[in-house]
Amino acid sequence: MTSLSCRCGQSHLTLSGPPILAADCCCDSCARAAARLEALPGAPRITDDLGATPFVLYRKDRVMFDTTAPPRSFRLSSDAKTRRLLAPCCNTPLGLEFSGGHWISLYAALWPAGTAPKATLRTMTGDRPDRDNLPGDIPNARSQSPGFIWALLTAWIAMGFRAPKIATEGEVDA
Repeated sequence: MTSLSCRCGQSHLTLSGPPILAADCCCDSCARAAARLEALPGAPRITDDLGATPFVLYRKDRVMFDTTAPPRSFRLSSDAKTRRLLAPCCNTPLGLEFSGGHWISLYAALWPAGTAPKATLRTMTGDRPDRDNLPGDIPNARSQSPGFIWALLTAWIAMGFRAPKIATEGEVDA
């Protein structure tokens, strides 16, 4: 079991089992959302020094939100297929959820410094104009790599093809 909390300590998450994978996302959507979310009052930085958004992907059935109020949601647009979840108390970004998805991409910034699982790849680097300047310490996939998709698929199979819902309350206008 892993216990995480928001910046102010009022919202908690309990994680069971290992993550699906850890990845640094370089897509335009994550970059735009991070800039807006990091500008909210009290919100921590969620991007790394390269401008990527580090995530730790977990099966939804292995994440429990232990809060008195459900997370709030933020969408880049009203028709966005993704929503970001924020702690209702202090605007700490908690994770990214794809509509109908079986996993949640938790922001690696939730882990205490230096304790988050290490990313094994950068994904969506094709969105970056400086793609050729990224370090070669981990693979720099232009889009979602076959290994990334396979990891998600095997997790979904293990879940019996279920996609649990995450309840939210309220929208954030960032």
